[in-house]
Amino acid sequence: MLNWLLRFLPQRSPRLMITGERCFIRIFTPSDADVLAQFLAHNKNEWSKYEPVHSAYYYTAQAQRKKIIEGNYLAQRNREFTFGVFVGDILVGHIALYSIKRMPYKSAFIGYAMDKNYVGQGIMTEAIMLVQRFAFERLALHRLEAYVAPHNVASRRVLVKTGFIEEGLLRQLLWLNGQWEDHYMYAIVREQYKKR
Repeated sequence: MLNWLLRFLPQRSPRLMITGERCFIRIFTPSDADVLAQFLAHNKNEWSKYEPVHSAYYYTAQAQRKKIIEGNYLAQRNREFTFGVFVGDILVGHIALYSIKRMPYKSAFIGYAMDKNYVGQGIMTEAIMLVQRFAFERLALHRLEAYVAPHNVASRRVLVKTGFIEEGLLRQLLWLNGQWEDHYMYAIVREQYKKR
């Protein structure tokens, strides 16, 4: 069963939490900056296979606090939602619903990453399904899209498990640590989601 809580604090910082059976996702707050910075640094080498390595500053609490504040501003305007994925009080992943477009598209992208110590446990599968529910039921979007590297087999598998369909190969889409990398486009539309 899906439960969500959305309220706006006096500082206009969005507080959004969606609970599942094994995990919950919630919008980051500035108080998460230290934990988020440690989480990103802990996974930097593993994730460098699939995403750009950032400067040292990116992995600091100061940088993450600024990103969280910017993210909260975008969430307040329904333009982007960046969630932490939690099991109990442990941050095990992050997932974003971004580039939200209204009519005539009514679409958005999702992007996600899992702590290397929690991969393969079905947690990200559930987190993606929670974001799908939020996107299709709460935001009334029509289409969700995701990019994934061809060699990222685990990520491709989780997208298929959550109803996404591979739509094609985007050649040289992302400049990744010194070279252009191809990515597959995956998508799910509202009708597919409702059939599940």
